Order: sequence, then structure tokens, then C-alpha cells
Amino acid sequence: MTQKTAEKSQGSPEAPVFRCEGERSEVRRQAAVASGEAVLHRRDKDTPKGPHDQPQTMCPAFGSLRVGLRMRRTATVLSGSACCVYGLSFTSHFYGARRTVNYVPFDSETLVTGKLFEDIRDAVAQLADPEINDVVVVINLCVPTASGVPLRLLPKQINGVRIIGIDVPGFGVGTHAEAKDILAGAMLRYARSEAEQGPVQAPREGRKARPTVTFLGEMFPADPVTLGALLDPLGLDTGPVVPTREWRELYAALDCAVGAAIHPFYTDSIGELNEAGREVVGSAPVGYDGTAAWLEAIGEACGIQADAVGAAKDRFLPAIRQALADAPVKGRITLSGYEGSELLVARLLIESGAEVPYVGTACPRTPWSETDREWLEARGVRVQYRGTLEQDLEAMAEFGPDLVVGTTPVVQAAKERGIPALYFTNLISARPLMGPAGAGSLAQVINTAMGNRERFDRMKAFFGSVGSGTSAGIWEGMPEEHPEFREKMRRRMKRQGGAS
Repeated sequence: MTQKTAEKSQGSPEAPVFRCEGERSEVRRQAAVASGEAVLHRRDKDTPKGPHDQPQTMCPAFGSLRVGLRMRRTATVLSGSACCVYGLSFTSHFYGARRTVNYVPFDSETLVTGKLFEDIRDAVAQLADPEINDVVVVINLCVPTASGVPLRLLPKQINGVRIIGIDVPGFGVGTHAEAKDILAGAMLRYARSEAEQGPVQAPREGRKARPTVTFLGEMFPADPVTLGALLDPLGLDTGPVVPTREWRELYAALDCAVGAAIHPFYTDSIGELNEAGREVVGSAPVGYDGTAAWLEAIGEACGIQADAVGAAKDRFLPAIRQALADAPVKGRITLSGYEGSELLVARLLIESGAEVPYVGTACPRTPWSETDREWLEARGVRVQYRGTLEQDLEAMAEFGPDLVVGTTPVVQAAKERGIPALYFTNLISARPLMGPAGAGSLAQVINTAMGNRERFDRMKAFFGSVGSGTSAGIWEGMPEEHPEFREKMRRRMKRQGGAS
């Protein structure tokens, strides 16, 4: 978005300026001074940190950006360094966004003088056309957040178009999956305030006759259909999936009988449902045990008679058991990812017959994942919340799996060692997991990958002499090592507190 040439605003409070690579603790300290500790404290409480304090995934703001770009009649504005905006825009279009990513550029002068906020306000006013948009979302990235650009001071609406401003800095949000919840929660909060003030717009297909279940977390497109079939014997119907695809669905999401935290780290959204007087249950109907427990939890939360819950279990559990038996998985698998469904996939693999000694997720531990954690640990699984790349690699070395399911660097490391590996996000999480349809969905891709072990052995033997690391490739003379330089750098980093 084109902005007028910045003019220095007299009397505006000065704000600190940071490079993207600024030292994290100092950036966070200044952000607390500029924006107040309350937001950062709430974020730390909702998304507890682990052994690492910096995301090892893509920029977390991608999650919030993706939510806005998928919604009808929604305009999204990014406020951040140009390099960050370029990367986020590229990634969003790589993943199929068909909407413009608006950008308000800035320089040191507009940031320090407060002119950036004025430019953002002007940009929002340009986009607030009720004929085109229901809502305008403004996302502060690291530098504006740390400098205290006060999106909370934006008008709540312009020309009837809702205005929502959120801070999604890399130093305060763990993963892009959690950033989806930040925007979804902010939208639910706004929609709840509207519903409390009077009548609101009905869903596009109208209100459903039966009580509904709202699902929290993005799912495979077929999963809501399966969930609807599971809920039918209980006299319940499917509600919206949060994040929603249009604003009016938010009212229907709040108007539910119960919420289901399919992704248990949607803490902002859970809080909004709780504020609306709705209970939220955890886990998901994955596998035999998981489906039985989930149906019982939903039935209890909605006051469904025990015989109706029993009838639903009798209807679906035998089919799930048969699907698991028809698609067995044999082998040892380590599993990790940053989508938030890692524990559910591990449960399904174990019920399919696989040995899963380790599950790592970059997402935090919350009360809504306790059922899954307890089930897995009772079967000898090490569950690592806020897992790091280093922990995932250590698990691979420790357990010697037949297959590694993980993030891109984990998959790369496994294949370098001749171990078959699958990328969790594209090949595993993008499959149906719920009910009878999900019971056998993983077997083919998992078994096919494990069957490639001999192929990997042949490739490793063929390329084994070309070296690795800094010596990878074919050389007339091997690169000369300089251990004294490495030692010098190690000592320097230790003095600076960057390494032990």
C-alpha cells in the first residue's frame, strides 16, 4: 500500500529502533517498556516456553496472516520490516493465498516520531469500505511491537467495518500454529462483544436445529464430515471450525453447546468460549480409545444420556477396530512437528501397531492435551512439549527408528543417515485422522516409506565417499581444517554468553 512521504510529527513520543537481529532479551525489555508488561505476561501464561525461547519454525506471524487471508471480506495489513513482509507475503502466496497482503512501510524517522501509527491509521481508513470488507486486521511484527506502535488505539470500527490490531512478534509467540489462535481469539472476543449488545447476523445456511459443537483448530477437510457422523447419535450437530472462513461464523461458534479443542493450544479461543459460558473438552476422536473417550467427554459436557453415548460407541468403535486391524503398521517411529496434532497422530500410530518411543511438539503443554499425554506416557512414550530440533535429533539417535516423521531439518538429518523419513506437515497432518475414516489413513504412506530402507542403504553406499558437512562434495584436495579458529570462536561466544 502506498503511503505519503513521512513528515516528522512534532511532540510525538520517541520509540526505540531495533534491527531484526537485535538481542532478544533487550528487545523484549524495550517492548515491555513501550507496550506494557500485561500483554507479554498474558502471552507467556497462555503459551508457556520450553527449553528454547525462540521459534524454530517459520515466522509465527504467518499463522495470523494465513487466518486473515482465508476469510471472506477480510483485509490484512502487515506492519514490520520490509524483509519480513516480503518473506511472509511470498510464503502466503506459495501456500495459495488469493488475497492482497497490504503493507505500511516505515523508516527510522516515522517509527521514532510516531508517524508510523498515523500511517497505519490512514491505511486502515482506506480499506474500511463496507461494500468490500467486514473487518480489517493489522498485524504488528517484531520491530513495531518492540517499539510500542499502539494498535490498541486504532478505532474499533470505521464505516461499520471492524478494526482488529494484534501484536505477533517472534520473541513473544512460540509457533505459527499458535499465532492462528491469536487472531481467531481476537475475532471471537470482538464478536462476543457484538453478540452481548444485541442481535447479530445468522450463519449463511441459518442456525442449526440441534445443539452444535464448535471445533478449535484447522483440520483435514473430511474430518468435520466424520465428526458430524459421530455426533449424530448424540443428537448433536457440527458447528463452525475456528479459525472460521467468514465473520458471521464467529457468532455461530460462540453459540454452541460445547467446544472441542482438537488443537489443544488454542488458549485464546478457549478463553472466549469459556467467557461465553461454554465448556471446552480436549483430545479428539482418534483411534479406538480416543474415540470412545471423546464421545464420553462430549456426552458428559452436553448432558447426554449414557445409553445414547453407548449407542454411538457401539455404532462406530467396531468399525474403527476393524479399520485398524486391516491397516497395520509395524516398526519403530519417532515423531515430531509444529502443527499441534503430533500427539493425536502418535496415538493413531500406536493403535495401528507401531512402536512410538518419542513424540515431540513445538507447541506448549495445556490442560486440553493432558488426556493424550497420559495415554501416551502409559504406553512408554516420551512426550516432549516445546521440543527443539536438537531434542528431536537426539531421540532419533537414541531410539534408532525404522522411520522418522518430523520437520524439514529432522527429515534431512534422517535421510543423511540412511533412515527413511516423512515430512509431518505435508505428508502426515494433511490426512484424515478422525473416526473410522482416519483409522487406516496413515498405514499406506507409513509402510511404503519404511519399505524404502534398502533403497536408502544403496544410495548411502553409492554416495558414501563424497564426504559430509564442510567436506561434502568431490575435491582434488580435502579442505584444510582450522581447529584453532573454531576454538577462538567458541571462546568468544562463551564470553558473550552465546554458548557454553
